[in-house]
Amino acid sequence: MTTAAELASYASSFPSFRNRIINGDMRIDQRNAGGSVTPANATNTYVTDRWSYYISQPSKLTAQQSTTTTEGFKNSLLTTSSSTYEVITNDLFIVRQKIEGFDSADLEFGTSNAKTITISFWVRSSLTGMFGGAVKNSAPDRAYPFSYTINAADTFEFKTITVPGDTTGTWLTDNGIGIQVVFGLGAGLTYSGTAGAWVSGDIHSVTGATSVVGTSGATFYITGVQLEVGTVATEFEHRPISVELSLAQRYYERWNATGGNGDVLFVGQAIGTNQVLAGPFYMKVTKRALPEITYSNASHFLFTTANNSNNQTGTLDSTVVNKDTFRLYSGSIATSPLVAGNCCIVAANTSSAYVEMKAEL
Repeated sequence: MTTAAELASYASSFPSFRNRIINGDMRIDQRNAGGSVTPANATNTYVTDRWSYYISQPSKLTAQQSTTTTEGFKNSLLTTSSSTYEVITNDLFIVRQKIEGFDSADLEFGTSNAKTITISFWVRSSLTGMFGGAVKNSAPDRAYPFSYTINAADTFEFKTITVPGDTTGTWLTDNGIGIQVVFGLGAGLTYSGTAGAWVSGDIHSVTGATSVVGTSGATFYITGVQLEVGTVATEFEHRPISVELSLAQRYYERWNATGGNGDVLFVGQAIGTNQVLAGPFYMKVTKRALPEITYSNASHFLFTTANNSNNQTGTLDSTVVNKDTFRLYSGSIATSPLVAGNCCIVAANTSSAYVEMKAEL
């Protein structure tokens, strides 16, 4: 007979979902498959899933999933400085994760019951010294700047930050941004503050922090990021890849053609001589919000119709039905006119064809 102790041990081997960070071990990279990315200026650029960069000056850094890591982890997120750049007052270079309000509501930030949280992570840099980051709300008008020290160059070090729950401010508890966890890569005085206390304002780092973008070729690796309730950092929660991927796909999903010409995406019907309505496409995971659908180049897809015509499409537009499905509407079919009512198959014309479903915070 199985004992109570054995049952408890068996149960403890399953994920407890104590970690509010998704893809904290950086192993999921649906967009870039490990390729190097140059973040766009003044916008969110996602590299590994759920991790986005915001930069105030273009071409100052690159980022990518890396296999340089520490024991117990397969991947990290690498930032590399592209030049020697001295940040000015309003500059900001950060990498962050925005946690959905539904996943942070139980922390009760903004109330007298606000819970203490602990953030832990592994970090490595070619630079040493004090580095900065912050915990923030969505507004953003509440922030807790934190600092940590990298003692040895090119060596992974384990860091923990304990943050008392904020009893004031507005913290969303719906499908908006509940909490942001930010790691500074270079911040001007406008976005820097004193570590160790909640402040009102849009603060992302600490005054005097080491600037990664300040040294050409400087590197910054991070992995094993965890945010949990309490004052003690527990061992990183390694969830099954199927679970972690599903969590990430709530915000971003990608369909990739794998076999090149012939990978079927939609089955539909011609609704005019050069128009097709096809679908629905069933997404693998219900999205956080109605997703934005984007396609690779229109020439990557061909329309095969009942009259044996292969027609390159001129437009690819989606009608989002709900958070689970969407349809394709295509107009301006390039060559032979279609026959209204004929069946139509929409298939990839190249292995480079892809469709993105984006519902990021």
